[in-house]
Amino acid sequence: MTQIVRIFAYIRPHRLQEVKSALALLPISGLTVTDARGSGNHPEKSVNFLGQDRIVPLPIRTMIEVVVAKPLQDDVIDAITRAAHTGEPGDGKIFVENIENAIRIRTGEQNDEAV
Repeated sequence: MTQIVRIFAYIRPHRLQEVKSALALLPISGLTVTDARGSGNHPEKSVNFLGQDRIVPLPIRTMIEVVVAKPLQDDVIDAITRAAHTGEPGDGKIFVENIENAIRIRTGEQNDEAV
């Protein structure tokens, strides 16, 4: 039985097409894309607007999730890293979680067979 991992990354929205294209070259069966707002290492900044300090809204990021067999983990991370990289602060972050079990509802397949 192969272990399964969930890889999720927060990237700049304008890099989504490049990341999707890079992941399409790998033998993965699907991905989920979600719009997200948040801040990381850079705290929210306030700006002065009409004499009042206002907090700048949280920036929009794109979250990409894939669930793959552990042997594909490094390839997925490399593809996301290369495609999302601009070299500027705010390029994003990648996280990896171990998945205990996966079950395909339609067939009852489990673990890596369900992925």
